[in-house]
Amino acid sequence: MIQKLIDFIHRAFNVLMVLCLGLMVLMVFGNVVLRYGFNSGITVSEELSRWLFVWMTFLGAVVGVIQHAHLGTDALISRLPLRGRQLCFLVSHLLMLGVCWLMFDGARQQTLINLQSTSAVMETSMAWLYAPGMVFAVLAALILAHELWKFFTGQLPDSALIHVTESDDMPHAVISGDDKARHQQHREQA
Repeated sequence: MIQKLIDFIHRAFNVLMVLCLGLMVLMVFGNVVLRYGFNSGITVSEELSRWLFVWMTFLGAVVGVIQHAHLGTDALISRLPLRGRQLCFLVSHLLMLGVCWLMFDGARQQTLINLQSTSAVMETSMAWLYAPGMVFAVLAALILAHELWKFFTGQLPDSALIHVTESDDMPHAVISGDDKARHQQHREQA
C-alpha cells in the first residue's frame, strides 16, 4: 500500500513539475513579449515564477529520493562485505531521517513566522514559499522509512544496498540495478 502511494507521488510530482515549468516559461516569455511588444506586462509573472521554481525544486527533490538519484559515491561501500553495506545503509537512512526532521522543523518555523506576511505583488501569505520544505521533509521521511521497513523485513534485495558499475561509455556514472540491466541490454544491442 505504501509502495503504491510512493508510485502515485512519483507520477503526480513528475506531472506537477512539468506544469510548473510550463507555467514559468509561459509567464516569463509572455511577460517579455508584452513588455517589449505592447508596453505592458503580467504583474505577477516574476513573483509567481519564483514561487513555482521553489515548489518545483522541492517536488523534484522528492522524486530524486524515490529514484535514488541523489549524489552518492560507492568507493568504500562497494569494497565492504554484505554486513558492512547493510550497516552503512542503516546508518545513512537514519541520518537522512534526522535531516528530514531538521528540515521539517526549520520549514515549519519559517512557515509559522511568515504566515501573516504577504508577498509584495500577489499579496499571498509568504508561508506558501516555505511550505514546500515541510512537504519534502514529510514525503522524504516516508520514503526512507518505507525503505528501512523493507530492509528489516527482508524485502529489500542485497543489490539495492549499493549502486555499482563503471560502464564503457559512461565511465563516471553510478547506475542503479534497474538501470544496469537496461544499460546491459543496450550494450548487447549495439
